[in-house]
Amino acid sequence: MRVLALDIGEVRVGIAASDASGTVASPVVVLPAQEVLQHARTFRRVLEDYEPDLLVCGRPKTLAGEDGPQAERIMAQAEQIARACGLPLEFVDERLSSREAKRILREEGMSERAMRGKVDMVAASLFLQAWLDARRT
Repeated sequence: MRVLALDIGEVRVGIAASDASGTVASPVVVLPAQEVLQHARTFRRVLEDYEPDLLVCGRPKTLAGEDGPQAERIMAQAEQIARACGLPLEFVDERLSSREAKRILREEGMSERAMRGKVDMVAASLFLQAWLDARRT
C-alpha cells in the first residue's frame, strides 16, 4: 500500500510518500498550499506519479497532547483535499517533526535560508515513517 503524507502549513504543504510496500517514507516535494487545496495540476501530477491508496496528514498537537491552535483548520483542509482526491484520510501526531527536520537538514550543512523549502517535506517524511513503523508492530 502506497501512502502520501501531507504536512499542511499556511503557506506551503510538504509532501512525502511511502514505497509501494509501505515500508519506507521519502520526502517528495513542497508545493504552495493553495495549489494543493485547489487540486492544481502540480498536485494532481504528484497523485498520478505516486498513485497513493491513502493520505496521512499531520495533526498539530501541543506538547501536552491536545490539539494545537491550528488543528481545526488543518483537519478541515485535509478532509477537503482527501475528498477532492477520493482517498481515505488518517491523521498522525506531528509534534516536533519540523524541529527534527530542521535538525537533520542543519546536520547536512544547510543554512536556514537553504532549508526553508525543504523542512516541510522532510517533516512529512518523518511523521509518515513513524506512522508506517507503528502499523508494522
